[in-house]
Amino acid sequence: MRNKRHLLLSAVWLLGLMVSACEPGAGSLAGPVGEQSVPLTTPTVDWYTVYFTDPQTTSTQEDPPLSGPALALVEALGRAQRTLDVAVYELDLDAVGSALIAAHQRGVQVRVVTDTDYLTEAALVEAMAAGIPVVGDAREPFMHHKFAVIDGSEVWTGSMNYTFNDAYRNNNVLIHIRSVRLAENYAAEFEQLFTRQAFEQAGRPPNPTLTLSGALVENAFSPDGGVADRILDVLRTARSSVHVMAFAFTRTDFGDVLLERSQAGVTIQAVFERRQVASGSDAVYNLFSAAGIPARLDGNPYNLHTKAIIVDESIVVFGSFNFSRNAEERNNENVLIVHDAELAALFEAEFARVWAQAAP
Repeated sequence: MRNKRHLLLSAVWLLGLMVSACEPGAGSLAGPVGEQSVPLTTPTVDWYTVYFTDPQTTSTQEDPPLSGPALALVEALGRAQRTLDVAVYELDLDAVGSALIAAHQRGVQVRVVTDTDYLTEAALVEAMAAGIPVVGDAREPFMHHKFAVIDGSEVWTGSMNYTFNDAYRNNNVLIHIRSVRLAENYAAEFEQLFTRQAFEQAGRPPNPTLTLSGALVENAFSPDGGVADRILDVLRTARSSVHVMAFAFTRTDFGDVLLERSQAGVTIQAVFERRQVASGSDAVYNLFSAAGIPARLDGNPYNLHTKAIIVDESIVVFGSFNFSRNAEERNNENVLIVHDAELAALFEAEFARVWAQAAP
């Protein structure tokens, strides 16, 4: 029933509009500018739109309608005109699979990279049967990305896999960024994986730092792309507050820096995924608890899957990158570090919601 419902809904929502967009600092481009028909959890600004899942509502529904981040993503896929490159750890949302097939059938070049462990998901099997090329990583570490590059001008990324659980049961963030230069970074990473099938080393983004409407955006990839060092640098700059939402937080070097900042008077608060702590990934949680740093276990009966750190209400670190050694040294991951108080305010509101639901 769920599959049929989503297939029907995807057919309806794939009737997207093609409008024009302009990236700050670039010339006019053909592409989407917003999702006015999509119910948004946050307002659209000139270069990004942020979507947070709403598991408090949708996780209790046996057959939730296509909505929220999943709906926004499906509509965007429906607007693709030329190219559509997707790198995603797991894909089982029928609406997304149908959108990829529909794009392929209307002449869009569609390509997919995924983790080999999930090549047998029905949505991917159907995509391959329709003629869409799909590459698996064929190795033990995770191809853990969750991003799409559309027409070389926009990027969709964040913590949300294209799955029923991540869209409707887990806490996640999905961001839509309209930028040719950022799209070049993700396109280069995609080519590293799809064309060269070089999964053991992250590609070098052509634009590791860029400015969008006055906001500094840093972009990095792993494995061994220097992501952890850059996050540590950002944590050391904290002067007033650090708020953490973490699915996996096992890096004690991150924990030690945050402990030092707490001792210097910085307010630290963190919400950890309950199952991860219960399974033994509890070193940082225990460190914080012993030091009197407010640390809570998430209140979602499913998963807190977000991976985000907000520093001084002005910098946001987020992406597919868990705060773990594997994310830095083994997995294919991406992270954005955005210096923008408006974006930080949106993440702060989400943190407040997750914090309120969590248990001390």
